[in-house]
Amino acid sequence: MVTHLSRAQNVGLVLSGGGSGGLAHIGVLKALEENNIPIDFVTGTSIGSLIGAYYAIGYSPAEIEEIVKSSFFQSSARGDLNYQYGYYFKQRNTYGSWLTFRFDPKEQVLKNLPTNVINSIPIDYFLMESFSSASAFSNGNFDSLFIPYRCLASDVKNKKSIVFKDGNLSNAVRASMSYPFYLRPLKVNGNLLFDGGLYNNFPTDVMMNEFKPDYIIGSNVADKNGDPQDDDLYLQLRNIMMNETNFVIDENKGVIIEPWCDVGMFNFEKAKRLIDSGYAATMRQIPEIKQKINRSVSENEIKLHRAKHHSKYRDKEIIIEKVVISGLNEKQNKYVRKNLFFKEKEFSLSQLKRRYFRLAADERLKSIYPELKFDSLSKKYVLNIDSKIEKPWFIDAGAIISNRPISEAFIGIQYNHIGRIGFSAYANGYLGKLNTSSHVKFRFDFPGKVPFFVEANGTYSKWDYFNSSVLFYDLLKPAYLIQEDMFTELKVGMPLWNLSMLEISGGLVEWANSYYQRDDFTKLDTTDKTFFDYLYGQVNYSINTLNRKMYATQGLMFNARARYLQGNESYIPGNTSLDTLVFRNKYTNPWVQFKFTFDGYLRTFKGFRVGLFGELVSSSQSFFSNYQSSILSAPAFNPTPESQTFFIEEYRAHNYLSAGVKFITTPLKNLDIRFEGYVMQPFNSIIKDESGNAKYSSPFLYRHFIGMATAVYNTPLGPLAVGVNYYDKNINPFSVFFHFGYILFNKKSID
Repeated sequence: MVTHLSRAQNVGLVLSGGGSGGLAHIGVLKALEENNIPIDFVTGTSIGSLIGAYYAIGYSPAEIEEIVKSSFFQSSARGDLNYQYGYYFKQRNTYGSWLTFRFDPKEQVLKNLPTNVINSIPIDYFLMESFSSASAFSNGNFDSLFIPYRCLASDVKNKKSIVFKDGNLSNAVRASMSYPFYLRPLKVNGNLLFDGGLYNNFPTDVMMNEFKPDYIIGSNVADKNGDPQDDDLYLQLRNIMMNETNFVIDENKGVIIEPWCDVGMFNFEKAKRLIDSGYAATMRQIPEIKQKINRSVSENEIKLHRAKHHSKYRDKEIIIEKVVISGLNEKQNKYVRKNLFFKEKEFSLSQLKRRYFRLAADERLKSIYPELKFDSLSKKYVLNIDSKIEKPWFIDAGAIISNRPISEAFIGIQYNHIGRIGFSAYANGYLGKLNTSSHVKFRFDFPGKVPFFVEANGTYSKWDYFNSSVLFYDLLKPAYLIQEDMFTELKVGMPLWNLSMLEISGGLVEWANSYYQRDDFTKLDTTDKTFFDYLYGQVNYSINTLNRKMYATQGLMFNARARYLQGNESYIPGNTSLDTLVFRNKYTNPWVQFKFTFDGYLRTFKGFRVGLFGELVSSSQSFFSNYQSSILSAPAFNPTPESQTFFIEEYRAHNYLSAGVKFITTPLKNLDIRFEGYVMQPFNSIIKDESGNAKYSSPFLYRHFIGMATAVYNTPLGPLAVGVNYYDKNINPFSVFFHFGYILFNKKSID
């Protein structure tokens, strides 16, 4: 097991690559230790290099199992960041986008294509955090680890395997795991390195050449290359990239364990099943292994040696005394430093973590790769960060496809720049029958101990509510209600911890409504028009850890807003109106509005979640000149996706309290079945009097319900949903609603 134990018979462990199936290696280790089988050397490739590295630095199988089951590992393997390390302040609003294409017009088309599926930043930090102490303690010599260790990467330029026997351990493991098109390759010593499994996915030859053990135990979870097919791009690329590996060991020199691992290359969520598979497969071959290996090492011996080894480095805090940033110009370098380190001379690794992921959340940075180097004189570390600027232009594209007349096309474009401060300019447009809108914003990010942004934005939107079933435009049929909204806004925002943000903003608005106060209008009739020109100021506090921007199943959202509005109303009657008096710029009493919204999810048992929703609106708003204009300007209760596309008078009030509950089950991966119910209680409902003006009902006279039963399949582009909605105040209370894409729009000024 370790150098001072009996060396009468040396045993080497070889761990293959195989994506998520490599978690079965943990079960193999667990079974070997339980049966006192010694392991003197470890070699691994790809996922085998990761599991092998943990074992080589002295982690027990139980500790490795705990790591791979952790939420941080699971999210890192998907390229996601665990919510507690998210940074809401830098979260990008992609509105109705299905996908984002990043490009630089100065570069060729092929250089603008993405080279990896997942974001490597979480796993890069994860590996640095895991292996830097052990690497420093061994002085970069892999023979000086708890168990001597080797791993492999592939140099695709020179078409050869690279064997790591020394250097930075986290770099070695990271290079060995760089599966093409999934995880970004790593440059080590000037060479761009990819997954070690490309050229050698079962490194028994490396084990023999480096350590010459008496007996080899191999754990093989690798897929064999299938014959390329003319309609299977994956098999074609796999055969082009990967050399055929020899998965054979002479039965007199070793044994191969082959656990069940048919879970998909990157499905790390079935960790327990895979570990159990590795354990069971090994236990079946323990009698054969014991016949060939005459040594044994008890679990207590291993435990004692681990404790002794760990005491030398594992519990010692890593102190960083210096930061070196490469890949950026001087101004960009200062931007990164101000985001990360402020003016502190030294800091610990635990202090670095949140700051690091705050920096990683900046969309202007393509990648940041961390490397810790130990200074033997000071006994502290130097942090090297290799940074790359993201391509300056983003294009967002999306759509809404529906059985109702709400289908939309969406496009957005953004330009980013980093100097001493960060800058972004963004514009988008929606085009559809229900909603046509455009939004422009300019944002300046100021780094520092208390970072903040200043944003100027403007929005135009037109909402056309009608009952046609035609997709897209039909200009001949008039709608009973058309809203036009134009506003400009100036906003200042700052983070309050990682997951919340405070914003202070103010704006100028021109808001216009064209409507009929009667239902018996024709194409020849002209609408009544109400205009409201106003200014507002508001303070907004928000928290958001939801896992999706629509149909969330995890996390919570809380928003609290206080707003002051003051403006003038203008009215022009149409030919169907009983009103004949035109007035312009009539002063309306200013009002204050408070709005609180909560949306949170609880996991009760596997595959089932409960969501809780609540909203409170309190406003001192007064009535406009008639009932219709008053109801148009009242806050709306729209808790479900489809309800956002309707104009239902009963779900609008100046003051109301609402609550909802959601029951969500997930029978298949990415498929959610949702049952949602909501109740809205207006304090005083807005009703129409005999003359067509607005008045309040008696307190708490009416109560309203909304329900939804929906099946949602969450595709990589967006949600595909079909379901039934219930609105208790509609003439036809039930509706069938299908949509593909996000029911998200540019915000309205009045909301």
